[in-house]
This record gives sequence, structure tokens and C-alpha cells, in this order.
Amino acid sequence: MSIWDQTWTWLSTGSHWTGSEGVTGRVGQHLELTAEAVLLAAVIALPVGIVLGHFGRGGVLAVNIANAGRAIPTLAVLVLLVLALGLGDGPVIYALALFAAPPMLTNAYLGMAGVDAEVKDAARGSGLSAWQSVRRIEVPLAIPLIAAGVRTATVQVVATATIAALVGSGGLGRFVVDGFETNDYGQLVGGAVLVALLAVAVELALGLAENALTPGRRHPAGSSSPASIDPSMTLPTGASGQAHRSS
Repeated sequence: MSIWDQTWTWLSTGSHWTGSEGVTGRVGQHLELTAEAVLLAAVIALPVGIVLGHFGRGGVLAVNIANAGRAIPTLAVLVLLVLALGLGDGPVIYALALFAAPPMLTNAYLGMAGVDAEVKDAARGSGLSAWQSVRRIEVPLAIPLIAAGVRTATVQVVATATIAALVGSGGLGRFVVDGFETNDYGQLVGGAVLVALLAVAVELALGLAENALTPGRRHPAGSSSPASIDPSMTLPTGASGQAHRSS
């Protein structure tokens, strides 16, 4: 029997899909690890990228430092965290969060820095404070790039979270590790296929969410733009047009 026949047999066996150690249970664990890691990375990286992009200072250095972190293998970081914290989900979540942070920070910074200066000036001239300008004008215009960064980070984490099984945690990586240890190639390849399918599914789902959050696609021609999100705020005609082009 070929490896692909073994894989199909393993995937088509109903008992492999039920229970906490079955496919459905492992998918839930995998998504939980991913969500916690992405949320932790977002809480840290997005505010930093938004603030630096708004002021346009220190962002290049921060982005370069964040991108340099990509050169550090996630597995090496995980090993160090396990030595410091022990086995379990904690080290996995922290390692994956460090892996997810760079694309979020980079895209948040670029999205905010790319907002046209005339739009910012028009917002301030209309009486908005710096915080109100960020919240009502700049962030909505930067949402497409911010959302793209979150999507990229999330898909990367889904694919990388298989390393959780190496330190006694759960997720779909458990099938890969257990299959390798027992020479069960159907389980090994089946686990890898499931990880790939989950990554594709997450990519498609987040792509739909990103389209919904993209101002240019969410607002049909002739409707209000993100820059006019507050009905009580009036921008000069030229700045409003610029806001439409930036979106």
C-alpha cells in the first residue's frame, strides 16, 4: 500500500475524527493556540505600529528590528522558552506571538505612514484632536494594510503551530509527531495535509474579512468614504477627494 493509500485510509477512518485526540479536537486545539498567539502579538505590535506610523518617527528602526526577528528560528525560541518556563502551551504561545508580531507591526506602520498629510491636516483643521484623527481618519484608511498584516501573521502561525507537539502541547502537529515516532506514515502525511487545508481555510476566511474591512470595497462609488465616517465632521472638498484616493 502506497503512502497516499495509507493517508486516505487514515483520513477516512471515522474513529480518527472523534474525541479530544481526534481530528476535530486537534483542530480546536490548533486554532486556540493560533488565536491566543495572534491576539498577544496584535496587542503588542499593532499599537506600536499605529503610534509610530502616526508620528512618522522611529518606525523604520522598529520595523527593521522586528523584521530581523524573523531570522531567528521559531523552534530555537521555543526551546529557550521551554527551558525557562517548562513544557505546555505557554512557551508555544509566546514563541508564536514573537513570530507573528513583525508582519503586524510592519503593515500597521506602513498603513499609518501612508495616510496623506493633507488628510491629516484637514482633520486637525476641522477641530479633531490627534487621537480623534487617528481613530476616525487614519486607522480606517490604514485598515487594508493592517488587516493584510494580521492575515499574513495568522496564516504563518497556523502553519508553524505544528511545533507545539514537540513540547507536549496539542494541535494538528500531534499527528505528525506521533506518526513519525510510530512509523505510521498515513497519520504523518494525514496530519500534514490537515495543517495545509486548515491554513488555506484560514487564509480564505481572513481574505473575506479583509475585503469587508477594506474601505474602497466596502463603500460603493458615490457613497461616504472612511474619512467622512463622522457625519458631524466636514472636510474641505480637496481633502475629501484625497481621502477617497488614499482608500
